[in-house]
Amino acid sequence: MDRAACERLDRADPLRALRAQFELPEGIVYLDGNSLGALPKATARRVGDAIRGEWGRGLIRSWNDAGWIDLARRVGDDLAQLLGAGRGQVVVGDSTSVNLYKVLSVAADLQCKDRPSARVLLSERSNFPTDLYIAESVAAQRGLELLLVEHDALLAALGPHVAAVLWTHVNYRTGRMLPMAEVNRAAHAHGAAVVWDLAHSAGAVPLALTGAADIDADADFAVGCGYKYLNGGPGAPGFAWVHPRHLRRLEAEGGRQPLSGWMGHAAPFAFEPGYRPADGIQRFATGTPPVLALRALECGVATLAAAGPAGGMAAVRAKSVALTDLFIRLVEDRCGGCGLTCITPRRPEERGSQVSLVHPHAFPVMQALIARGIVGDFRADPDGAAGSGILRFGFTPLYTQFADVWAAAEQLAEVLSTEAWRDPRYAQRGAVT
Repeated sequence: MDRAACERLDRADPLRALRAQFELPEGIVYLDGNSLGALPKATARRVGDAIRGEWGRGLIRSWNDAGWIDLARRVGDDLAQLLGAGRGQVVVGDSTSVNLYKVLSVAADLQCKDRPSARVLLSERSNFPTDLYIAESVAAQRGLELLLVEHDALLAALGPHVAAVLWTHVNYRTGRMLPMAEVNRAAHAHGAAVVWDLAHSAGAVPLALTGAADIDADADFAVGCGYKYLNGGPGAPGFAWVHPRHLRRLEAEGGRQPLSGWMGHAAPFAFEPGYRPADGIQRFATGTPPVLALRALECGVATLAAAGPAGGMAAVRAKSVALTDLFIRLVEDRCGGCGLTCITPRRPEERGSQVSLVHPHAFPVMQALIARGIVGDFRADPDGAAGSGILRFGFTPLYTQFADVWAAAEQLAEVLSTEAWRDPRYAQRGAVT
């Protein structure tokens, strides 16, 4: 496929108008939305209004007058629509790591209470490191074993000894997407609960956490971040979702999550010395809502809601599949024999919205691409050969064009064929790689 054909695809794209929602620097092809989403144009104005008007003039009155106190709930309800969850089922605030600690602790406690002999937390060896670090803490605090397995060994590792499974829906390194419904059914058959990290799927693939569809029905717990495909800005608040059946049980048994802060109290402004958990998902809130960050996330979530008239998340997913299909084909056509190995599944149902390529010199290759205006990112590959790494390309359907895909493949082919990556400046590493 040539550039002209890609431009024809862009003209026929039902989501093409949504690109205008974003600030995209001239001359840059941005393929790193799986790490940090682009800036929505509405965000600067909205956050500026919150700073100058709500904070500057309204001062503390804005907790009531500007609705700050309910902002996390409102953003949670907006986000719930993208997760296939109901209103009042998503709490927004804290980081993904903190939210994971809360829900994984509750999952482990509930399961161990029901099945004292279940003493294992199960996860994937290549899971995102912070997830594994949090799981280590939860396991150590409860005297449990953290068992790490390879991706293909997940279902075989299930059994009556497993209390909870911690899995990332879309793997951050490979882009591989797990069949959520299948994993949930298999885990439940053995009595285990499943905690899902949706950091690389929320806003990129359709979800149905409460079982409203057969995509990934009957999940138990989920967490995720707001700064990738949700476009909420660097360090945007994360979110947590808990299935209503677990919330009902917590309410009936007086259960609580381990970080029981004042915003999870039944009456925060009663200032009681003792903790009484709020009803529902609100008991998973902890500290004061980060108002300015929530205003930014509110704008990010709205960029996805804008896809509704064009087909919503189904249209977003269809374009994602088309973009990633095209990139894989173009790379295979233009970069054969250049040392690249695609580790992202070819089957659309097995991948998220990114393509990952292994190369012996991935870091300088990516730096050479960035210097040419093609922005992806690099991830170390601890399981690979010495010096090798992963080139990650994220495709955000709201603003990525088919012509962008063509340009990225062309520049990648040129960097590899000319060995432009050998320039010593591309080997210099910053604190963030």
